[in-house]
Amino acid sequence: MNAIPIALFWLLVIWAAASRRPVALYLFFATMPFGAFAVIPTQLTGGLTFIATPIAAIVVIAKAFLNRQGPSALLSMAIMPNRLLFLFAFWTIATVTTFFMPRLLAGDLLVVPVRGLLRTTAPLAPSTQNLSQWVYMTISVFTVFALARHLRSPDMRQHALQALCLGAAMLIVTGLLDYASQFLPLALLLQPFRTASYALATEVEVMGSKRVVGLMPEASAFGTYCLGFLCSLYFYRRAITNIALRTRVCPPILIALLLLCWQSKSSAAYVGMGLFVAMACAEWLLRANKPQHTGLIYRQGLLGELSVPIAILTGVTMTLLLKPDLLDPIYAMIDRMVLQKGSSHSYEERGMWRSIALASVFESHGFGIGLGSTRASSSIVAIFSATGILGGVFFCAFIAQSCLRSASSPELRILASGFRFAYIPMFTVSLMIADANFDFVAAFGFGLATALSFQPDRPVRGASSPYFIREPMAAANDVVRTSAQAGSRNARPGITADAVREFHT
Repeated sequence: MNAIPIALFWLLVIWAAASRRPVALYLFFATMPFGAFAVIPTQLTGGLTFIATPIAAIVVIAKAFLNRQGPSALLSMAIMPNRLLFLFAFWTIATVTTFFMPRLLAGDLLVVPVRGLLRTTAPLAPSTQNLSQWVYMTISVFTVFALARHLRSPDMRQHALQALCLGAAMLIVTGLLDYASQFLPLALLLQPFRTASYALATEVEVMGSKRVVGLMPEASAFGTYCLGFLCSLYFYRRAITNIALRTRVCPPILIALLLLCWQSKSSAAYVGMGLFVAMACAEWLLRANKPQHTGLIYRQGLLGELSVPIAILTGVTMTLLLKPDLLDPIYAMIDRMVLQKGSSHSYEERGMWRSIALASVFESHGFGIGLGSTRASSSIVAIFSATGILGGVFFCAFIAQSCLRSASSPELRILASGFRFAYIPMFTVSLMIADANFDFVAAFGFGLATALSFQPDRPVRGASSPYFIREPMAAANDVVRTSAQAGSRNARPGITADAVREFHT
């Protein structure tokens, strides 16, 4: 039974690798919800789990750089400070520390091994987790490089946004199937996709109800991905040129993601949801205060967006008049999962991991102990613990650079602004539960922000969006037309079309 989904996945990989269409990009997003699905039987890998998305990411990377201009493009992005030098420097340091520091410092300090008892410390020693975490980090880093090259094209950006919708829809389907498994015999359907070798917490209950995990290893991972897709799709949606997709498909997807994020019953996801609402309000207010004559593109849709929360608040208020205790279960869940989190065993356990990981930075004299050496339960703590002070500084510089990148045209500015608003909740949640390796939703945001910063925009073929009124090439054609008319009147040479196109490319 397990062989069928594995064979189907590899057939899709072969199709994506052979196709000239962006199949690999769609496969990349569609496989993200399958975080507990080992696409290579763990009996053949010595217990290591290789899930679907990194394999799809390798195809995306290969299509970006296995061509005539690929190596030079990769090198230029890696060595130019205004592109991805900071990320490449971080990866280089992570490589050195991962392969050397666990051996140089073996037995000199105590860590919480990634594999083993969660509350037990052990002397630092090299392990297969060093290699597996380095492989995952390498794939994530070069996925950013690949997406930064792919997404320079407006057509590819539209495909990426459509693929983002596909990935969100797949996440919703897996979440609904897991939720329905409480009432229907769906175990045989879900079991072939839960073949990872690490511990899976798929049947955990909180306050008498099941935590929805989808096809992820645990509820917190599922909630984190729901939050990532929710933030990304909400803030990027205005750049989607397909009107039906933007106005009819995205809203129900966003609502479903919000509900499933709540059903994950993850403390970090609840905090992220609060930050998402805050970012959505801040973005709406900034757009509403744009000048009327220059901010028309940003002000469109404001009334429609405002009507949704007003309608929800009105409906809740009217219902509370009839049933005052309607929100009591919600208050109880927030109190249990957020306000009382500090007294839970999970909080104490994760706090112990963070303190030991942070201590390893100083015990290694600031050099770090390598990826996969210890648990941390915090992205920044894990990064400084694994790569040392220098690696952590480079990664923080890369994040700051990604958030501060600017863009030229309306579409690019919408996406650049969307990344900044979307990344804040995701980054905050990563401070609470993540490890050193950033997830692929964040990798997409990093690649998109980088692509927007150094490629002039071109028209999107078949664009039907009311947002993008004039494209740069349309303006260039006006210049050529005006110049030609002037030349016909006074016989002076005008600007040639080839010169304008060369300027814009």
